[in-house]
Amino acid sequence: MKEAIQKDEFGPEYVIDVYDPRAGMEGFLVIDNTALGLGKGGIRMTPNVTREEVSRLARAMTFKNAIAGIPFGGAKAGMIWKGGSTAQKKKAVVAFAKAIKYFIPHLYVAGPDVNSGEREMQWIAEAVECWQAATGKPSSYCYKKEGKLMCGLPHELGSTGFGVAIATRVALPFRGIEMKGATCAIDGFGNVGSFAFLYLHQMGARIVAVSDKEGAIYKKEGLDGSVLNNLKKKGKSVISYPGATAISHTQLFHLPVDVLIPASVTDVIHEKNQQGVKAKIIVQGANIPMQEHIEERLVKRGILIVPDIVANAGGVISSYAEYKGYSADHMRKLVKEKIEKSVEAVLKVSEKNQKNPRDVARDIAMNCIRSAMRKKRL
Repeated sequence: MKEAIQKDEFGPEYVIDVYDPRAGMEGFLVIDNTALGLGKGGIRMTPNVTREEVSRLARAMTFKNAIAGIPFGGAKAGMIWKGGSTAQKKKAVVAFAKAIKYFIPHLYVAGPDVNSGEREMQWIAEAVECWQAATGKPSSYCYKKEGKLMCGLPHELGSTGFGVAIATRVALPFRGIEMKGATCAIDGFGNVGSFAFLYLHQMGARIVAVSDKEGAIYKKEGLDGSVLNNLKKKGKSVISYPGATAISHTQLFHLPVDVLIPASVTDVIHEKNQQGVKAKIIVQGANIPMQEHIEERLVKRGILIVPDIVANAGGVISSYAEYKGYSADHMRKLVKEKIEKSVEAVLKVSEKNQKNPRDVARDIAMNCIRSAMRKKRL
């Protein structure tokens, strides 16, 4: 049975189901709104991804791109992926790309998400014979357009985590906290969490807890990123970190830290664990790490929340930079400028008007999109 998908003045414009039993592929594409430009959003590959989840994420991308001030609309894709060999995965990804080829790249451009990265993005571009069909491709995968060499900017460069760190730095003064020595807990040590760790550490923060799917660890004095990265390279869990205390995921969310960064998957803060959250600030590295009614409760308790549609826009800003053929250095500069500007603007209005930062961010986005929709109709 199909899940209920929100429909309103903004969209969705297209909801596409695709299925190829020969390739073991079943997936969805939701193009939410293209008033500001073609739909942009990653491909999530999990065993239980749903049409409704993809639709929620597509709407988040619509608002995220508008707030970041980049000429992209919002979209998202999902593939039901229960695991398998590299060959099986490639077969499924290629089949998905060919199934949605009609929409690429004039209405949709793919990008990385859970279980899809630079390798999968190259497969998509090659499958539909279009370099701009996807962003987040390998830096070695290049294309010459009008004499200009354009190369991939993989999310493995850490653009999203970098943006999350910048968002944290901007948010801390709103609670009177110095960056140097600020305590942070990061749920998820994947692409977003590991780079958020790196840049926050460089800025002087003390990361006392991290987690992955195997468990979580805590060390009051702070964790060493090089040790964690070495464990990751060896395929080991963070729970193998020597000298750290093993804790549960719930305990990580309940630590009395300055900053909590959910950087794993959807809805990790929920009814059963939200009451114990003690962080002063939550910076949402993941997309939709909690439902909005739970977020509202935390805001009413005095927790400052930098919503996903503002905090983790580094990835889509990087996507725009790649789409335009910018260098990695140009991309980082763009991420820094746009994240600083949007977080500062949202939190200032939120503080002045005593409004939930998500409501402020959404108002900014909706005004921008409505204006573009009016112009599009003329």
